[in-house]
Amino acid sequence: MSLILASASPRRRELLSYITKKFTVIPAVNEEKLDMTLPADKAVIYVARQKAEEVSENHADDLVIGADTMVFCGNAPLGKPKDSDEAKGMLKALSGNTHQVITAVVIARNGKARRSFAVRTDVEFYPLTKNEIDLYVQSGEPMDKAGAYGIQGKGSLFIKGIKGDYYNVMGLPISRLYRELQSFDK
Repeated sequence: MSLILASASPRRRELLSYITKKFTVIPAVNEEKLDMTLPADKAVIYVARQKAEEVSENHADDLVIGADTMVFCGNAPLGKPKDSDEAKGMLKALSGNTHQVITAVVIARNGKARRSFAVRTDVEFYPLTKNEIDLYVQSGEPMDKAGAYGIQGKGSLFIKGIKGDYYNVMGLPISRLYRELQSFDK
């Protein structure tokens, strides 16, 4: 039995390597569907489940980890920005406010989810100037990140504080995942 990460994210790959070096990366290819009729935690689990089960269908004997991260400002989900204008709008909404980052993780085997959990972290931003937002968006960093920022990069300059798991904000709550994998009935 092998461990598979169903994500192309270099951050998730790096974070999972803190737990083990013995895993394969096989990203899910189908476009996930977000169901916002569900509570936020369950909506993100729903997306992570789609990724994990898709890859698990072709790797039945292996443990497959699917993960998804979403930023919520109020009740509004902020995914990856489609363009620089959307990135600027997201950063303006986050400026001076506290928002939630939810990462859901699903462990699947034999094509079905066997374990799932979501971790929530509160992130508070300093107020941002228009110039700060413009320069950050011009750097390109926000374009492939939920909420249009990366806590592990230049986006860290905007963060006043966090309450919760730092690695959750990066995209994989590794301490919780480590414990889940340790207790998983192999």
